Amino acid sequence: MTKIKTTHVGSLPRSNELSDLLFKKDKKEKIDLENFDAVVKNDVKKIVKKQIDLGIDFVSDGEMSKISYATYVKDRIDGFSGESERKAPKDLDDFPSFKERIARTGGTPSYTRPCCTQELKIKDSLSLTKDINNFKEALKDNNHNEAFMNAASPGVISAFLPNQFYKDDDEYLEKLSRIMSKEYEEIVSSGLHLQLDCPDLALARHMTFKDLTEEEFLKRAEKQIEFLNKSLEKIPQSKIRMHICWGNYEGPHTHDVSLEKILPLILKANVKTYLLESSNPRHSHEWQVFENVKLPKDKTIAPGVIDSTTNFVEHPEVVKNRLVQFSKVIDKEQLMAGTDCGFSTFAGFGNVDENIVYKKLETLVIGTDLASKAI
Repeated sequence: MTKIKTTHVGSLPRSNELSDLLFKKDKKEKIDLENFDAVVKNDVKKIVKKQIDLGIDFVSDGEMSKISYATYVKDRIDGFSGESERKAPKDLDDFPSFKERIARTGGTPSYTRPCCTQELKIKDSLSLTKDINNFKEALKDNNHNEAFMNAASPGVISAFLPNQFYKDDDEYLEKLSRIMSKEYEEIVSSGLHLQLDCPDLALARHMTFKDLTEEEFLKRAEKQIEFLNKSLEKIPQSKIRMHICWGNYEGPHTHDVSLEKILPLILKANVKTYLLESSNPRHSHEWQVFENVKLPKDKTIAPGVIDSTTNFVEHPEVVKNRLVQFSKVIDKEQLMAGTDCGFSTFAGFGNVDENIVYKKLETLVIGTDLASKAI
């Protein structure tokens, strides 16, 4: 029996203590940095053990040290200041009463999102080294070596921390790709797999680039992949994963670009494994796309078989059936089981209760085992 391996997208709920520290740090309030480092280290140990105890194969550090998957770079790279314009997703614009309700109930986290206002240069490489050391120590404690670490793609940084300095977005992406390549290379050289978070290739269509035509957006996305590949030139494809995301929020998603439109582009990326949203109601049908696209033998698809925005705990048979469905269009050896998105995209925020998160991950493991036996 070939075992289908399990993983998830990366972020996991942070403790209240750590979330409070991350937001104080984000607002440049004075905190005890030694205490911050100690809390991060301790939380990484706990989170890694939890994943391994549940039976997850490819585990992460939960992104414990980061306030969010993209804006953490402002603390590691000099050249950002001020505050960028916040663009609401186009689908929320269509439903203003729902948009107001989200704002009223605190559904939008308040964290800083500056712009690029001067020449970019690395100011803090120690934070990454600490993250890697904390993670590897926790892995060693649990005698486990299948692991990945998240990093923001040049494209998502440019989407969330917009350019106000370089002559155009291409020059900005070029600079970001050169700077971020250092982070990517250090992660992989440490023995970890690299996961690139790329909502710029999906979510950005109906948010940052909602005023572009579809053709204009696809040209932009192709450019972003081109610059991403430049940043990965020294890294083996086998060590790289990519997460494609249409936005980890409960909403209409009526303007999401289809997987069919972006798949030919994302398959050009120098990555092995693609983590795709495949459970939520706007994308659960898109396994059908692979009926007409032959996946290259050196690529793996990790469909999300667990939804990351609902507190429903999927039945193991549902997980099994979702994987069986994918196995009809993708070889079993090229399948991995994942989640739609992270469970704590922003520190302190997440639709799913912390304890339910781990119940859902437990179901992921049980359901995937059933699928491995059934396919």
